[in-house]
Amino acid sequence: MNEQPLKLIRTEEQYDSYLQECERLIEKAPAPNSPESDRIDMLSLLIEKYEEQNIAIEPVHPIDAIKFRMDQQGLKQVDLAPYFGTKSRVSEVLSGKRPLTVQMIKALAIGLGISVETLVGLHVNENQSAKTSDSVDWKLFPLSEMISRGWISNIRKKSKGESSVEDRLKQFIGILSSENHRPTAAFKRTLHGEAYSPNKKYSIFAWLSKVVQEAGNTPVTTQFKRESFGKETLKELAHLSWFEEGPKLAVQFVERHGVKVVIEPALKGMSLDGAALTTPSGNPVIGLTLREDRLDNFWFTLLHEMVHIWKHMDTGSTFVDDLERSTEDKIESEANRIARDTFIPRAAWKRSEAYLKPTRDSIEAFAKDLKIHPAIVAGRIRRETGNYKVFADLVGYGEVRKHFSKFSVEEKS
Repeated sequence: MNEQPLKLIRTEEQYDSYLQECERLIEKAPAPNSPESDRIDMLSLLIEKYEEQNIAIEPVHPIDAIKFRMDQQGLKQVDLAPYFGTKSRVSEVLSGKRPLTVQMIKALAIGLGISVETLVGLHVNENQSAKTSDSVDWKLFPLSEMISRGWISNIRKKSKGESSVEDRLKQFIGILSSENHRPTAAFKRTLHGEAYSPNKKYSIFAWLSKVVQEAGNTPVTTQFKRESFGKETLKELAHLSWFEEGPKLAVQFVERHGVKVVIEPALKGMSLDGAALTTPSGNPVIGLTLREDRLDNFWFTLLHEMVHIWKHMDTGSTFVDDLERSTEDKIESEANRIARDTFIPRAAWKRSEAYLKPTRDSIEAFAKDLKIHPAIVAGRIRRETGNYKVFADLVGYGEVRKHFSKFSVEEKS
């Protein structure tokens, strides 16, 4: 075997190559202490070092990913015995007393559908959770805006038995936590996506808490089944854009498939289009801000988040997306690609008159052939050319919020 000597990772290409090699070796399930097993250990160390220095968003811990999947599927520790070997090993691994072995990782990847990348390469510092909890500064939340929007009560002076504003804030944020609503545990959620930035962290967590609260107030009655959801279902969703009541029909469609959709305007200063997450009980939720009030943005955001629910929830991440920005992130790029190709297949796009000679007539004719709204075609042309002055009359400004009572009430007040 002519293996290349391993070196410190200095480029993204080298990182991708090492990650792929690590996954290939794990799939072979090499014997402990074999040369291949030792190479997996070295690759993992190099991958972890590169991620610590170059990847800003902390990945989910492998044990957290396993516990997340257990909660999602209603599994108990005894149910994991086939993957770990014995009941006692399950307890030891989940408590951090025993590391995951190559055989365990392979079994979990196949049996529970947790990606090898999550189980192998994305190790989190053991002190991360404690550090996150200790570093929560409750004064950095946008309290004034949260109070003005009625999210928490404004009680500056409390009588005996009454809770303070900070106490109520902690209760509100605790909605995100799966650990008995412990507020600091809410910050264990890994935020993933272009809308995240450290200086907006508190606003994002506040908004996510409101979304989860609203999802719990009016839950969907259908359970989401990933195995029965696929490209054809996405295509059905895309075709609803053809109808005048499309946005409202789309929300009803998604909820019939077991995913709650919450419309909640963003807090000030947030560059956020949508989010995909699960509640502490494991129920999938899509949050939409409708900040653009534009049809092309609404439809692309909805399908993008639906792809996250379908494809990426096993990472344990909460996805917060600013879809007006470009991205090099692999997961976000996959969601973009699937959403884009669902609306307009690549082969059809490159041959279309709308692409070759874009005019109002060619856009509308192409949209009719695909049974999608012309705003989606016009929006793609504007984004790909970088010219946002063209076809402004076709992208559906002012055609989204009017369908939802959330905005009707707020805009009148």
